[in-house]
Amino acid sequence: MRAFVMTELTGPSGGAEADVPEPVGAHPWADGERLLIDVHAAGVSFPDLLQTRGQYQHGSPSPYVAGGEAAGVVLEAPPGSGFRPGDRVASLTVWGALAERALGIPRYTVKLPDDFDFVSGAALYLNYATAWFSLHRVNFTKGEDVLVHGASGGVGTAAVQLVRALGGRPIAVVSTSDKARVAREAGAAEVVLSDEGWVAQVRELTGGLGVPVVVDPVGGDRFTDSLRCLDVGGRLAVVGFAAGEIPKVKVNRLLLRDLSVVGVALDPYVARFPEMARTLAAELERLAASGELRPLAGHVLPLESAREALELIDTRRAVGKVVVTIR
Repeated sequence: MRAFVMTELTGPSGGAEADVPEPVGAHPWADGERLLIDVHAAGVSFPDLLQTRGQYQHGSPSPYVAGGEAAGVVLEAPPGSGFRPGDRVASLTVWGALAERALGIPRYTVKLPDDFDFVSGAALYLNYATAWFSLHRVNFTKGEDVLVHGASGGVGTAAVQLVRALGGRPIAVVSTSDKARVAREAGAAEVVLSDEGWVAQVRELTGGLGVPVVVDPVGGDRFTDSLRCLDVGGRLAVVGFAAGEIPKVKVNRLLLRDLSVVGVALDPYVARFPEMARTLAAELERLAASGELRPLAGHVLPLESAREALELIDTRRAVGKVVVTIR
């Protein structure tokens, strides 16, 4: 089968299209269950980029087939999984999605609504699961303001849509006017630019109080300012470090204003509390079927351009989700 294979862990340039055998057995994360998917489109995200350099905690040694999530049609499904051949699904794969067939992880798989095409499906699971779990971890409640960093990216646009769908006011932080347009398209109620005194703008938008919740997939030098723009008792969800730098926090900042910093990592949580995977899948399926989630695929490229898809993320030119079509 055709696939995009990383032969060297040197970044996107270390991969190329190649013919490889179809996957056998079960995914290492699937507890022995084999869920084989005929892939129509694959999602590419920041963890995929980290894997190309051997920097992701769940990475694979080279050579490996890249791609962290797949949308397609089930070919084989394990008994009791809730899936059967012919189902249209979106699935987390961690790696292996940039191929004509891939192994999904049943607990991280959802059925697609009839009106979702496969490009939208490839942009669904990872981003919206991350955003939903982030809001869950900070105990988001209806009516709250939520500041979203990187709000034009895959996780950011998903978080903006989910906050709005769940009854909150999403406030987007982006770096350019073009990205501001994307954030507004995703449903941001307010948009501020990161190089135009965004902390003061957020304070003004919240009557001087600050926001109760921040969702941060960016990290870097924005982190301390994120703490500054939290209201008393505010909560910050640490989703990732797209800026490249892992920030440090002086805990006196947390003490003085009763702030909380919460990590967001789904898999260890599900390992300890397995029911979370079922709750999350049910919520994503419900919200997608309701029409409240509309994944924004900002870049759609063919398999032969998979390297370029990864480079879009590497150079921070990506807006919305980067999707690679397989069929």
